[in-house]
Amino acid sequence: MRTITLSNGETVEVECLSCALTSGLVEPDGGVIGETAYFHAHQDVAYPIKGLVIVASKRHVISLDELTEVERQDYISFLAKIRKAQRAALGIRHVYYFYNEDTTHHFHTWMVPRYGWMEPFGRSIESVRPVLLHARKQMNDGKSRAEMNDGIQRLTAELKTHIDS
Repeated sequence: MRTITLSNGETVEVECLSCALTSGLVEPDGGVIGETAYFHAHQDVAYPIKGLVIVASKRHVISLDELTEVERQDYISFLAKIRKAQRAALGIRHVYYFYNEDTTHHFHTWMVPRYGWMEPFGRSIESVRPVLLHARKQMNDGKSRAEMNDGIQRLTAELKTHIDS
């Protein structure tokens, strides 16, 4: 169990933060970027990187192979729409995608954009963790958070134009 504080100040116990987010019990900081019948997209604001998106399944599963065929089709379609919105709204040229099955949360995929400031960390999947730690420790300032929030709003608006397409 995990204790979380709701926006109204009330505290609740939840077994899974992802379930609380995808069900709407907890509103993610910055709001919901987009959602489908099976998936929910938001930013993990602990890492203030403009355009970083977490795509979580609404159903509590751990692994890709646990998704139904309909969920898998929705998943790839949703990822593609988010990626298109990242490019159109934020000019993001490259993204790293990853998910791990040994998490304590349920199925979710990280979409981590690449920016020039990340070059010193390298250009491989091994660079992602140091980039995330740098963002969390060194970029949690007013300017980076404002850019991140601007990115959330712009992605949300752009994605709305792609959800029905």
